[in-house]
Amino acid sequence: MNNIWAPWRIEYILADKSKGCFLCEAFAADEDRERLILHRSTHCAVVMNRYPYTGGHLMICPYRHIAELSDLQPEESADLMLWTTRSVDALREVMNPQGFNIGINLGEAGGAGLRDHLHMHIVPRWVGDTNFVSVLGDIRVIPQALTELGEQLRPALTARAG
Repeated sequence: MNNIWAPWRIEYILADKSKGCFLCEAFAADEDRERLILHRSTHCAVVMNRYPYTGGHLMICPYRHIAELSDLQPEESADLMLWTTRSVDALREVMNPQGFNIGINLGEAGGAGLRDHLHMHIVPRWVGDTNFVSVLGDIRVIPQALTELGEQLRPALTARAG
């Protein structure tokens, strides 16, 4: 049997689990790089998923702590879609994916791990990226450090802020 080492996970495993909302905590902090916030717009932020499905997995998150699409104000909804589009363009520029999965998981039955703070997922995809490791081993191999990829994506997003 082969081992896949992921020593960065031990920090998460051993850390105290916050009872609050990690997105609200990140937005309130002045630690964008540490919190993996790539861009702050008027109503939303572009955030790297700390536990990505694939490299480049982003989330577009409204600042307001809301759970439902119907709770979005029109300007928040427009900003969410604007930064979803701009993030897809930045990912295309930096990572050259062949496709994307884009969506929102609403409620526990809908697969939402964070049920109370709405967020849009953007998952870059490549032909053949589902392989034996993820299917049989229930493991994902992410080929690039989050911080390194963040440093590549940040300027691509900033260029799109217009």
